Amino acid sequence: MTQSNGRNALITGANKGIGLEIARQVGKNGHHIFLGARDPDRGEAAASTLRKEGIEARFVHIDLNDPATITAAAAEIARFNDHLDVLVNNAGIGDAGDGSPGTADISVVRRIFDTNFFGSLAVAQAMLPLLRKSVSARIVNVSSGLGSLTLNSDPDWEFASFKPIGYSASKAALNMLTVHLAAALKLEGIKVNSADPGYTATDLNHYSGAQTIPEGAAAAIRLALLGDDGPTGGFFSVARPEPW
Repeated sequence: MTQSNGRNALITGANKGIGLEIARQVGKNGHHIFLGARDPDRGEAAASTLRKEGIEARFVHIDLNDPATITAAAAEIARFNDHLDVLVNNAGIGDAGDGSPGTADISVVRRIFDTNFFGSLAVAQAMLPLLRKSVSARIVNVSSGLGSLTLNSDPDWEFASFKPIGYSASKAALNMLTVHLAAALKLEGIKVNSADPGYTATDLNHYSGAQTIPEGAAAAIRLALLGDDGPTGGFFSVARPEPW
């Protein structure tokens, strides 16, 4: 069993892929893991997998499109302990109906925003009272290079031709949440950053990404475990700061 450091972490969308790897590595660091997922069976199975690896983990039901589950998750964490030290807003979706601004299905764009931005905002708001009770809390928003206005404006960028308006705009909005939260919480010692996983092989892209899951999780893990001398209000890949 991994030795506990007394710290607690909530990772949303953690039943698979990058989220599960973030949960695994933060758990190996000694954090008690609250594994957020919208599917109870998959969430329980993922938490069980981590426990078999010696990590303290429990499933919490969180559906970013169901505010009642977010409220209930915060209450459940509070019953377990009176504070939360790490929040990783990892849960996010894409959709085949997304596309260029001239062709994207508006209802699909709204659904992507409901999860990727509004859902993450709702989770952050619900968890803030618990994060404020931590000595040194961290919030990590798992974003994407597709959310960078600078990169999208560069015709020579390797992904310049790929412009799904719903997904890209939702991640740009998530980056704005990072900037605003970091400014609002700076004096309280809560560090807030965006992580760019890079093009990682997950079911979101039908496993076409060039990076492995551990490689894609690395930036978020580093920011979740950031020391007190680390930055806040930034956008980072594992290798470097990324442009907004």
